[in-house]
Amino acid sequence: MERKNMSEEGKIISILGQVIEVEFADQLPKIHDILFLESDKRVKLEVYSSSEARIFYCLLLTPAPYLRKGVKVINTRESIKIPVNNQVLGRVMDIFGKAQDQGKSLDLSDSREIFTRSVVFDEAIAPTQVLSTGIKAIDFFCPILKAGKMGLVGGAGVGKTVLLTEIMHNIVILANKKDQKKNLSIFAGVGERIREGHDLYETLSESGVLPSVALIFGQMGENPAVRFRTGQAAAALAEYFRDDGKDLLFFIDNIFRFAQAGYELATLMNTIPSEGGYQSTLSSEMASFHERLVSTKDGSITSIEAVYVPSDDMTDHGVQSVFPYLDSIVVLSRAVYQEGRFPAIDFLSSTSSVLNPQMVGELHAQTVIEALAVLKKALSLERIVSLIGEGELSVVDQTVYKRAGLIKNYMTQSFFTTEGSSGKKGQYVLMNQTIKDVRQILDGKFDAIDPGKLLYIGSLKDMKG
Repeated sequence: MERKNMSEEGKIISILGQVIEVEFADQLPKIHDILFLESDKRVKLEVYSSSEARIFYCLLLTPAPYLRKGVKVINTRESIKIPVNNQVLGRVMDIFGKAQDQGKSLDLSDSREIFTRSVVFDEAIAPTQVLSTGIKAIDFFCPILKAGKMGLVGGAGVGKTVLLTEIMHNIVILANKKDQKKNLSIFAGVGERIREGHDLYETLSESGVLPSVALIFGQMGENPAVRFRTGQAAAALAEYFRDDGKDLLFFIDNIFRFAQAGYELATLMNTIPSEGGYQSTLSSEMASFHERLVSTKDGSITSIEAVYVPSDDMTDHGVQSVFPYLDSIVVLSRAVYQEGRFPAIDFLSSTSSVLNPQMVGELHAQTVIEALAVLKKALSLERIVSLIGEGELSVVDQTVYKRAGLIKNYMTQSFFTTEGSSGKKGQYVLMNQTIKDVRQILDGKFDAIDPGKLLYIGSLKDMKG
């Protein structure tokens, strides 16, 4: 970056953690412009919002141990750029395009600004094709659409990242292995542990599909400004490949950390909070992010997002702000997790707009309705059973309770990505087979079978004894 003329200069007047106030005497900057210190070009700031007429809040994006009031900054008149094209495939980088995988440096001359215009209404297309994940509970109760959006919602330690990684494994490695030239994936690690990112990198490398995946990380150790921009950088990369005619799978772990980083920055700027103490701009920030992850006639973006639920409070405003943009919501339950059923999905709390005959077919839609009715009835019988035992139920209620147990146990599944820790071979079950199996359970063909025999099997064909 070259030194601009005097009209591009500003002066630091206050330092609020990662938020820096800069005053400009002459030409004012635009939002998202990148500034650098006159004394050290490696120190970068991003213009975030105006404070007063000639004073702007700027986000500190790089370490700056010697930052102080009175230091001059230079405006580059450019926003953050990340490298694009096939050079990013198989690589791990940060929001500046700096390689994080010990590989060769990426070519920054072929780059794209992370802030672009959203797709206009008549350019977007509506998703219609169901995408199979090979995970029984998701394909049956919460199917995802190609070019749609799915959220994996749950508190700490209930299996969100494992489930996200398994979906990525099954779709990228198994379903798309034959056509990696058109089907690519972007993974955005926002505010999560770098250990999990390293494990994912090793899994993708060992499976041989790393060349079709680009990874961008802003882990929890980074300052909130970097975490806040990591999701935007990943979205820009997804937009580039979509416009290049590719079908994209976009994974983000964790979208709640994106909202949380914005909250941290808003707190430093002393902005008036909104509902639940979050920043008043949360809704618009979440909207602008998701509006970028849409599909066009050129290519598609299928988004799968992990959503952390603080203190298992589903009413948290940061969690609720994500829901309007999701087609399918998979709720992970701590109670189910403690019962030893994995994936720990709460079927009655999970929802999907895909479950209608026009999308999934009459058989699938009707079977789900009947299965949910059985599970809901069994839930109402739980207290009676805990007090006086299953044997005291009526014959009809005993049948319903038994079938609910069969369905819940059938939906357990061993994952490919946990083979090393569980010692159980991973399973991929076709969606049509899952529907057929649940239909048989509802029709009473397995009423005489002990529900325990259905734990961690693939399809009913794999049941022993």
